[in-house]
Amino acid sequence: MFSDRLINKPQMHYQFGWFDWFCLWYPPGWLILFNRHWQHYHADPDGWNMVEYLLFLLPGGFYLALLLRWLRLGCRAPRETPQSIDPHYQFAFQQEILTPIVHRHFRAELHHLENLPETGRLIIAMNHAGMCFPWDLVSLGVLLTEARGWFPQPLAHEIFFDHPWLRWWLPVGWSEALGSVRAEPESFEAALQSQAENAVVLYAPEGWRGLAKGWRNRYQLATFDPSFVQLSDRYQIPILPVVCMGSENLHPWTVNIKRMARWLGLPMFPLSLLVVVFILFPSMGVWANRTHLRYFIQPLETPFRDRDWQPNRTTAYRKAQALRSHLQTLIDQLRSVVCNAAQSLP
Repeated sequence: MFSDRLINKPQMHYQFGWFDWFCLWYPPGWLILFNRHWQHYHADPDGWNMVEYLLFLLPGGFYLALLLRWLRLGCRAPRETPQSIDPHYQFAFQQEILTPIVHRHFRAELHHLENLPETGRLIIAMNHAGMCFPWDLVSLGVLLTEARGWFPQPLAHEIFFDHPWLRWWLPVGWSEALGSVRAEPESFEAALQSQAENAVVLYAPEGWRGLAKGWRNRYQLATFDPSFVQLSDRYQIPILPVVCMGSENLHPWTVNIKRMARWLGLPMFPLSLLVVVFILFPSMGVWANRTHLRYFIQPLETPFRDRDWQPNRTTAYRKAQALRSHLQTLIDQLRSVVCNAAQSLP
């Protein structure tokens, strides 16, 4: 497996010390872990330093750390450092940072493994919720690496590549090095054109409509974009539907203030009681509430083999909405099972 080849590659692994364990336990420290890990494997002269990290941990300290870093860089933003997919760093970041978060904090688990193919070249289509950092997609990627040795490439909004605020939070080029794909048609298609045996793309057909739908509509799937069905037909790549339960609790009791999001140039602006804490600790932008992420893998879909398949957008749209309807039924059923199980507890 790919992961076996990587783990045998000689390199200096990131060693957790007491400060790292503290950061893993303390929500404002997650951003410190992400940046410190990057700096262990990459030269990052424009990155945060230890004094600034310590300020992250204090109420309002992030703003002082930001000012200190800006002055240290000569009153400019961090320089752009173009990056490409780095499989070795992907593996290191998953093993050393994401794995304890995914298993201990989000308690993520896969169900119906019998539906999971042995080889890749897949479009994985999953419902998307949470109103926060996309931990539902990230966690599924970690579980698939453990189960099959794949390194899925998640489609990510342009904000994770270009937004000036993110350049201060996360290392420049971080998303590209971890294999993220811009959520735009050209990049999506380029990722699927890969001839790699286990080329797997994680895709949320709801897009940001799903992530930003808020607590009230957390169990209701938004309209599916048909592009993934069209690309599945064009490159003869199967679709693996996955239902995620628990992502709705990543940032609970949230509403999306659309006008504020437009004013700030963001795809969403979540408002909840946690936002008060976030104002004091902006480094919590990559943190999410502890939940139980459960992924239910469904049988493969091969729309290009259907008898009534026609290679046009209308047919692709109908197929996408049929899949949406099927997943909505599964979500309703799983929600009912979970509710009944909770009511039966003493």
